[in-house]
Amino acid sequence: MAKCAVCGKGVTFGNKVSHSHRATSRAWKPNVQRVKAIVKGSPCHIYVCSRCLRSGKIERA
Repeated sequence: MAKCAVCGKGVTFGNKVSHSHRATSRAWKPNVQRVKAIVKGSPCHIYVCSRCLRSGKIERA
């Protein structure tokens, strides 16, 4: 679910590295919000990241 409908930005995986340099897995999730937008001429709910919202890549309903 944590995927932008406009740019496709999703979850990125990597390692959390402690002070003693032990690595455990973690995930970075994008700031995805459910918004009502105009898609193909009709309003519907889509999940959009904050970067696409801020840059005006979608038209809000």
